[in-house]
Amino acid sequence: MSQQSNKKHPYAWLWILLAVALVAVCLEVIPSIFNFSPKPSGIAKVLFPDKEIAVDSDSIAVDTVPPVIAHEPDTSAHTILFIGDSMLDGLSPRLAAYAAASGHTLYSVVWYSSSTEIWGKSHRLTEYIQKVSPTYIFICLGANELYVKDIEEKRTPFIREMLAEIDTIPYLWIGPPNWVEDTGINKMIADNTAKGSYFKSDGMTFERRTDGAHPTAASAIEWMDSIVRWMPEHSNHPIKMITPEQRTARPEKIFIHQPGEK
Repeated sequence: MSQQSNKKHPYAWLWILLAVALVAVCLEVIPSIFNFSPKPSGIAKVLFPDKEIAVDSDSIAVDTVPPVIAHEPDTSAHTILFIGDSMLDGLSPRLAAYAAASGHTLYSVVWYSSSTEIWGKSHRLTEYIQKVSPTYIFICLGANELYVKDIEEKRTPFIREMLAEIDTIPYLWIGPPNWVEDTGINKMIADNTAKGSYFKSDGMTFERRTDGAHPTAASAIEWMDSIVRWMPEHSNHPIKMITPEQRTARPEKIFIHQPGEK
């Protein structure tokens, strides 16, 4: 009986092998469509060895971003100016600890309830650049502009004004830790800053204070640690950042401005 079947279907074994191969490939391709990840069999890689997966590094936060910049870290001691809104209450003490461990000097300027508009109109950034002569600048702004409508039209000129004041000083702009979807502030900052000069915080997970917006002190430390880990392979001007033994420290000097100041 089996001999007769083989005569009637001489290529049956070939069709069976092709069917098995098709099933194996589907088991690797289908999971990517439905967003689950079983252990790969390796057959698809054999059949399609040159296939690569493209990753948009601007859409992913922190440690999952593949390296895009290969600059040697600047190991010199820097005078760092850190300006921004109330998010500095959590970030600045941790950056101060890194600065102390790495031989840098940190000056922080906290302007409560401030925005790109307030900084851009006031030219306070120029005043502090002249006051402390920084060789590196950190900025954390945008948290008070998550809800602004028509934000590109209203705020782009102020971001550009701030960047013009910074001029050629290396900088890193830390994006706001979104607690709601914004109206475009993150995209606007990313579109105007130099490549490798913007850290996107949106998408990270934070423990929040009772106001639901500010990260807790512990979460802000993890936030700053993530920024420091990101810098060596993604910043266009990475600087020496030695992991400190102390969790926090105090900047050389803290300048404070209240809401409503001009």
